[in-house]
Amino acid sequence: MLVMLSIKNLAVVEEIDVYFHKGFHVLSGETGAGKSIIIDALGLIAGSRGSAELVRYGNDKAEMEALFELRGDHPVWDTMSRLGIQGTAEEHLVIRREVTASGKSTARINGQLVNLTMLREIGEQLVNIHGQHEHQSLMKPERHLSLLDTFGFADINPVKIQYQQQYADYAKVERELRDLQETSQKTYQMLDLYRFQLEEISSAGLEIGEDELLQEERLRLSHSEKMMEAIVGGYHSINGDGGMGSVTVAISQLEDVARYDSKALDPILEQLQSAFYQLEDAAYQLRSYRENIEFNPGRLEEVETRLNQISGLRRKYGDNVEEILTYYEKIQHETDLLENKDERLAEMTERRDRLRDKLLQTGEKLSKIRRKAADELANQVEAELKHLQMERTSLRVNMDYIDDPNGAEWNGRTIRVTRQGIDNAEFLISPNPGEPLRPLGKIASGGELSRIMLALKSIFARHDQVPVLVFDEVDTGVSGRAAQSIAEKLFKLSADCQVFSITHLPQVACMADHQYLIEKNIIGDRTATRVTSLHEDGRVGELARMLGGVEITEKTNHHAHEMLKLAEARKDSSTYAVH
Repeated sequence: MLVMLSIKNLAVVEEIDVYFHKGFHVLSGETGAGKSIIIDALGLIAGSRGSAELVRYGNDKAEMEALFELRGDHPVWDTMSRLGIQGTAEEHLVIRREVTASGKSTARINGQLVNLTMLREIGEQLVNIHGQHEHQSLMKPERHLSLLDTFGFADINPVKIQYQQQYADYAKVERELRDLQETSQKTYQMLDLYRFQLEEISSAGLEIGEDELLQEERLRLSHSEKMMEAIVGGYHSINGDGGMGSVTVAISQLEDVARYDSKALDPILEQLQSAFYQLEDAAYQLRSYRENIEFNPGRLEEVETRLNQISGLRRKYGDNVEEILTYYEKIQHETDLLENKDERLAEMTERRDRLRDKLLQTGEKLSKIRRKAADELANQVEAELKHLQMERTSLRVNMDYIDDPNGAEWNGRTIRVTRQGIDNAEFLISPNPGEPLRPLGKIASGGELSRIMLALKSIFARHDQVPVLVFDEVDTGVSGRAAQSIAEKLFKLSADCQVFSITHLPQVACMADHQYLIEKNIIGDRTATRVTSLHEDGRVGELARMLGGVEITEKTNHHAHEMLKLAEARKDSSTYAVH
């Protein structure tokens, strides 16, 4: 669960530390007091994108920090281990997020820097935020298949993974086949060009490293006379009286007197003898090298011609002989493909068809599992809606193929094949008996959408292990008994996870285990938001405000007190006792 949330310099919040508990939490306060900023902070902690506009005016950065207490078997620990983040259930999980006034963002998990992708992967396992935008997404049929897959994850996901692997293979071949078909008009032009290039490179008979060897040879041939002169001069200098002869005389003289002081002179004598042998060896090598120096203007011309040929090829096909030969292999492969284009087309078409048939079979298997999950989801949603004052509502998940005249033939229809499968899902609803099922987005009111989304969240909470659920005004558009039903549903939901709700309805607020008042204060010449944990008297006063608005009378306070007493009775009853 979320133990503590610290916020500093975020929008109108200067600095607050809020401690939370197990159960159902309500955040209440006047419109514009800053309730949503708490939700924004949790969103940033969970990996939503930050912006400079969030930083409180006049400050360098906004800072958020959250402490989570999690069981040892929570899947987030495995995710952290895979991402190389240190953590253990014996300690709090600490997430810190900073957003600077320039719009840059940094995040740390247990003090370790992480990127936004890593933070989001961790955050989505810790916090699930339901805001008004999810009402809109619920009205979009393209989102319904994803919701269905989330519900039936255990049965659907293994087959879906298999399907998507097959789809990747199919899409790759389909793309290659399309590319090959589109080259038809350019085939002969490219063939002529490739054949010319292949002939030009092949006739050159290149060998890897040849150009470097030829450049070295050209250098020697171009300076052979100068080299001969230097080598001969060096040989005579070493082999003459001034070289080895002088060293021989020195050795002879030292040998005559070395016995008189062998300790001092023997090492010097050994050095002279070693120098003599080294000079003798150098003289031999110079003589041998001199005999191999080549004066060959004809060979020099051959080398120059060959290097010019290679230089011409380098300008066209690569920076060196190795790159030229690599290019040769590439266009040889392209030429083979173009020359055998018809055979290649037939082969790829056959392969594409085999992969598509296999994909469609797996897609049909996936579709059957989804249809079974769709019936179960509809039954569970209807059961949840009965507790939310929509007991006469019928809901179905309509499953059907996506017709596409350019698609694949399957079961007598031409259908579209996508990465998500071969079918589509759409929620249909009938709010009243006798009315036909129609698309959710066309007939559901705001209050009905809120309750349907809450029903879905209640169902999904039983399938995943996200410890923190946040509802931002999920009770919008409802009142009376429907509001009471939402409040009771949120309270029951908090048995499995920590639930937070921003609300303006006293029916919802009174069912909370913990209530926090969000209010603005003017301190000096600045506005700052304050968060206060309310106890019994404070809750009575806040509920009275929510009931009576500006005018709070003794009767309003009495009504608020009675609401709290009734709420506690409901929570303590066998139907709602969950904590």
